[in-house]
Amino acid sequence: MSVVSQEREQIVSGAIREISHIATLPEITMRIVELVEDPKSTAQDLHKVISNDPALCSRILKVVNSSFYGLPGQIGSINRAIVMLGLNAVKNIAIAASLAKLFRGGELTSSFSARDLWTHSNATAAASKMIANALRLGLSDEAFLAGLIHDIGVMVEMQADRNKLIEVFRNLGVDSNGVPATDMLALEATTFGATHQEFGAGLCEKWRFPKSLAFVCGYHHAPMTLPEENRTLPMIVHIADRIAADVAGGFRQDLQSTELDPAILAALKLTPEKINEIKTNLQANLNDLSNMLG
Repeated sequence: MSVVSQEREQIVSGAIREISHIATLPEITMRIVELVEDPKSTAQDLHKVISNDPALCSRILKVVNSSFYGLPGQIGSINRAIVMLGLNAVKNIAIAASLAKLFRGGELTSSFSARDLWTHSNATAAASKMIANALRLGLSDEAFLAGLIHDIGVMVEMQADRNKLIEVFRNLGVDSNGVPATDMLALEATTFGATHQEFGAGLCEKWRFPKSLAFVCGYHHAPMTLPEENRTLPMIVHIADRIAADVAGGFRQDLQSTELDPAILAALKLTPEKINEIKTNLQANLNDLSNMLG
């Protein structure tokens, strides 16, 4: 590891230690993650844990019954929800419910609020799931969560040192459409000593999330720099990030352009027709998404 890499790693770990009292997933969420990762766990084990949290129960049922999932009829019980969606999807809804609390804090500057970032994260999650469904890789649940957390590093920066993040956004300069005049990652590296990609990957490690999610947080701006076997999920989120910025508004200060990289589209075998279809579906689901994840 180079001296620069070591310095960045120390900056990231220091920031995450600093905010550990804030950026801690609730015990019930961690228990759900552990259960789902354990191959011996059953739907009944998951039901027992979730049933101890009435607010989480109601959130899961709200999501299950949203048009985004398009399930037939109303689902009235957690057991039925687990059967209909599967353990992984229910785990992701539980994590989403916990994450929503981290994205509070109002407007930091005239060009950035945590709420805008949450709006963008929800839209990226939905677009990631749609892309994964289109590719039929069996990754749709993981892709949804990956899209949801891809920019979580910005929240690490906000909680660790608000003044430095304000400095980044002031120096960034955005037009009326939120398009930045300069490269946010370069400004972050100068101001914090690391970027939101590195902060996000560090938080994933603290939360003991699968390595694939740390790759998404750490490389969603440059997925092709990863080894080929680790690229698929970061590439999906890379495309979803730009689709969401075009369609849903919200945070996009880290994207000077929303053009889609032809090399990534080719690697994923995504056609222009499929991209347009995903954009149309995302637009149709925006209202439901904002109500679904709060």
